[in-house]
Amino acid sequence: MSIAPALSGQQAAAAAGHRPARRRRPLVVLALCWLVVLLDGMDVNVYGAVMPRMLADPGLGLTSATAGTVGSWTTFGMLVGALAAGNLTDWTGRRPVLVGGTLLFSAGSALCAAAQGVEAFGLGRFVTGLGLGGVMPVCLSMVMEFAPGARAALTAGALMTSYHVGGMLATGLGLTLAADSGWRAVFWAGAVPALVAVPLLLWLLPESPAVLLAKGRTAEARKLAHRYGLRPPHTTTAPAAGARARWHTAIALFHGTGRRATPLLWAASFCGLLLVYGVSTWLPQLMRAAGYGPTSSVAFLLVINAGGIVGMLIAGTVATRFGAARVSALWFLLTAAGALLLTLRLPLPVTYVIVAATGIWLFSAQVMVYATVPTLYPAPQLSAALGWATGVGRLGAVLGPALGGAVIAHGAHQWAFITFAAAGLTGALTIHLAAKTPHRA
Repeated sequence: MSIAPALSGQQAAAAAGHRPARRRRPLVVLALCWLVVLLDGMDVNVYGAVMPRMLADPGLGLTSATAGTVGSWTTFGMLVGALAAGNLTDWTGRRPVLVGGTLLFSAGSALCAAAQGVEAFGLGRFVTGLGLGGVMPVCLSMVMEFAPGARAALTAGALMTSYHVGGMLATGLGLTLAADSGWRAVFWAGAVPALVAVPLLLWLLPESPAVLLAKGRTAEARKLAHRYGLRPPHTTTAPAAGARARWHTAIALFHGTGRRATPLLWAASFCGLLLVYGVSTWLPQLMRAAGYGPTSSVAFLLVINAGGIVGMLIAGTVATRFGAARVSALWFLLTAAGALLLTLRLPLPVTYVIVAATGIWLFSAQVMVYATVPTLYPAPQLSAALGWATGVGRLGAVLGPALGGAVIAHGAHQWAFITFAAAGLTGALTIHLAAKTPHRA
């Protein structure tokens, strides 16, 4: 009779020569997506951070009017990229889309750095936008899927802080590297991180279990979910595959109470992204036109992104108590008030405070629009409702930079702030009315 102790399951597997798969922490998914979204925020904000120096470069031939058009080409590329990302995800999965998007926006930054004219620079920004378009929704979907259930909202908020860290990094490069080496060096710097990020994504980032399930790879999806300590995926969590399926889900959003809620929600998202991308593109140039120095004008972009980080941390906590729609509406109103105050020529310290406060409200208002979606649609429609609200909102992202450029080209920078204030008021009204629609269980 053997007196050897009984072997555990893992010990037995090891004795048999088969080492069990080690559990991995979902935190690695958040860390990798945080890095990618940081690069996203850096690439979006770098244009505004170096625009004053680009306008002063006679060799490039950029003007206020063409600068707005180029800014819209970036966001138009993001719209195209976001629409293409859905079909690409069906064919390849979320992980390859994220890797490809990172490579694409890094290549776009290199094209911008090497551009010898406005047309070539605009092409580079369009390519950058193509890469950026699919990155944010894929990252958000990934961290929400891999987050512990009770911490999904907190995890999403933590992810969004990285966008503003990237914006601050872009501003820092605009203030330091551009001053020493010119604006092209900043775009070259934007191409370098892919050399680090892409290998890490290929090495450490898993595929989405829900996407694997939608592709019919059920056993692989359940094995991956077990490895990361997630609940086994079900068909209700799998994204609808194919353009036709997504079109049918979009039509369903307009049935019943959605006839009223959906267009209002889309309008609020449109206003929110018009503000986010309009302000990110034009704030330094607007402040310079208002009479502030070149260094202070670029520093305002740093300050507003710092406010954005604080706002992301505040908004989720406040929304837990008062509701996301109420917070979004109030934040839009406060954004409008901040924009109107910026039409005044105030002392520099006071202006810094106003810009920081505006950053707290502006970026969080848009995120709270997305957080309102679960209160307006039943669970099977949440993914489609969020995807379409984001996609339609991209039209506002396209219009924002062009609108700001057109106003500045006519020498009326104050009207740009008034236009942003009007967008804030409209966003507040539409999200408030959308929230009045009864929830469909």
